[in-house]
Amino acid sequence: MKGYSSDISENCASARLEGVNASYKDLAQVCGTIRSKKTEWALAFLEKAAEGKAAVRYKTHNTRIGHRRELGGKKGRYPQKAAKIVLKVLRSAIANGKTKGLGETYTIRVATANKKDIYPRLASKGRWARSFLETSRVEIILQGEEIPKGVTVTPPKKPEKPEEKPKKEEKKAEKKEEKKAEAKEKPKEEKEAEKKEEKEERPPPKILKKEGQRHSTRKKEKEKQLEHEKTSEDKPHQHGEHSKR
Repeated sequence: MKGYSSDISENCASARLEGVNASYKDLAQVCGTIRSKKTEWALAFLEKAAEGKAAVRYKTHNTRIGHRRELGGKKGRYPQKAAKIVLKVLRSAIANGKTKGLGETYTIRVATANKKDIYPRLASKGRWARSFLETSRVEIILQGEEIPKGVTVTPPKKPEKPEEKPKKEEKKAEKKEEKKAEAKEKPKEEKEAEKKEEKEERPPPKILKKEGQRHSTRKKEKEKQLEHEKTSEDKPHQHGEHSKR
């Protein structure tokens, strides 16, 4: 892994140690006990645990582990080596925070330990017994109570909500309002002129009636002619009579 597992803000200090020859399970349990604690309490606890005077609770990887009276009957151990490594990383993180000007009191925001690399090994004297060396990494991020000088912390901007499209009813209302506004803007003379133009374009109702009557009479005449032609074709032609066509 390159870098840190979480983002580091401006008012935070960090430190990490990689390639440590120690059990990542023990380191993870030690980091879990000091997480979200004050640095003063964590330093005092780790110093005791490094001397073997304080027990560390094992929440996971606790099969065949004894119960401790100090922990109220819960499972735990005395991982001195892991406590010394975490104490070293914590002290370096505090020193980094002081150089940044974050003050002297901190809270442990992140404290994690993970597996780093695996190296295969063979037994000596030509024996084919194979073993593996597992290394681990530790990282700690502290949050300072003071803001460093010359740094302005700006809160993140909220994402802008997309504009909601207006509904059909709103669109209709907007169109009506626009028409009313246009009608108010026009003077009375223009309105009267438009009305006159519309009347002139439309023919009067009397002319429409006459045209309808003419059309109906033409239809009737055409129908009569067609009927007369059909009847004349159906009649047989008599001898001596001339066609009246």
